[in-house]
Amino acid sequence: MTVDFISLGCSKNLVDSENLMGLFEANGFHVTHDSDDPQGEIVVVNTCGFIADAKEESINTILEQVQRKKEGRVKRIYVMGCLSERYLADLEAEIPEVDGWYGKFNYKELLKSLTPNPSLTTPRPVGRGWERVLTTPSHYAYIKISEGCDRHCAYCAIPLITGRHKSRPMEEILDEVRWLVSQGTKEFQIIAQELTYYGIDLYGEQRIADLIEQMADIEGVRWIRLHYAYPTHFPWDLLRVMREKPNVCRYMDIALQHISDHMLSRMCRHITKQETIELIERMRREVPGIHLRTTLMVGFPGETDEDFRELVDFVKWARFERMGAFAYSEEEGTFSAANYADDVPEEVKQKRLDKLMRVQQNISAEIEAAKIGSVMPVIIDRVEGDYYIGRTEFCSPEVDPEVLIRNNGQPLAIGSLYDVRMTDAEEFDLYGEVQTIEHY
Repeated sequence: MTVDFISLGCSKNLVDSENLMGLFEANGFHVTHDSDDPQGEIVVVNTCGFIADAKEESINTILEQVQRKKEGRVKRIYVMGCLSERYLADLEAEIPEVDGWYGKFNYKELLKSLTPNPSLTTPRPVGRGWERVLTTPSHYAYIKISEGCDRHCAYCAIPLITGRHKSRPMEEILDEVRWLVSQGTKEFQIIAQELTYYGIDLYGEQRIADLIEQMADIEGVRWIRLHYAYPTHFPWDLLRVMREKPNVCRYMDIALQHISDHMLSRMCRHITKQETIELIERMRREVPGIHLRTTLMVGFPGETDEDFRELVDFVKWARFERMGAFAYSEEEGTFSAANYADDVPEEVKQKRLDKLMRVQQNISAEIEAAKIGSVMPVIIDRVEGDYYIGRTEFCSPEVDPEVLIRNNGQPLAIGSLYDVRMTDAEEFDLYGEVQTIEHY
């Protein structure tokens, strides 16, 4: 049977889909991912339930598959992931056409309902026979090192969905990386809801620096990039590893959310403005050239014009190399929904969001323009029209700027690294020319 997977939401969801796809393939199924027009016997929708827009997208995707089922284009529909973890009873009642609902953690049970031999569904250890199916280009992969979160930010529903922080054993992670390297993967995006907390539950202390250092020593690992750090109690030894290991990218994804002490307190972030400033200064001092990616929020309950001006001034000072922002949306069950009135009008939220992103757009344009003339290693992801599209160590897939290299007849190998001289820049992307004939 053919099973088409539709994976919505974050890269952590994507890893779950890839793991389940591997189990399906090991049991004789043919799997596809995000087909333009799924027509296999079975469709599996891996949902996101984080914010209102994501929930709406998940519901609409499920309903699209229900319509295909009515038209006879698919036979069965199964749903898994965060949305069904949180709203299982409601969804079962409202969309009875779905053949089975699974949550965030029991999705492997789906395979047992489809195979005559349940013993086949027990995954074998990574690297010893069981294979995860990558949906990304084969040269890079996401590595999820933990699940859940022990932080309880006022606005966030994720702990309600995923539960407490649970680290994966270090050797299990390193085995997975070794196996992926044996399959040709060379770039690793390390992801978690909160990666700096890694190891507390298993080892009684933060072990993220130790994990990354050991990962960097695996032969064949060319780039390691870190995502989703938390600013409070930051493990400083991680900066030493980043500074000393050339294959640990000088890149840190650390969501700060806001800067005014008023907002940080109401958000339950457990950090102050001054501590945040000192964190950024120390990161830039200890790892020269580091690129910081952050996420900021506007329109949180109680945000004043002064709070927002403080945030804008902070962005101008910090000059983040990568920055995203979003407007607050109330999520049921969270501390803010229970204790604060959503008192910032939607039009004010949008106005503030637009202004903040205009400021960042100018900063990004200046930062990228300053790279013109420099030579940097670039990994090639794909060909698009007249250009090869690649990334530097400062660019994560899907979310960050890219490097466009005109296809002048000199073939470049997808997944290989080349030294590229930057020749031009736009607000977010760079243009370059290959300096090395042979890839490495």
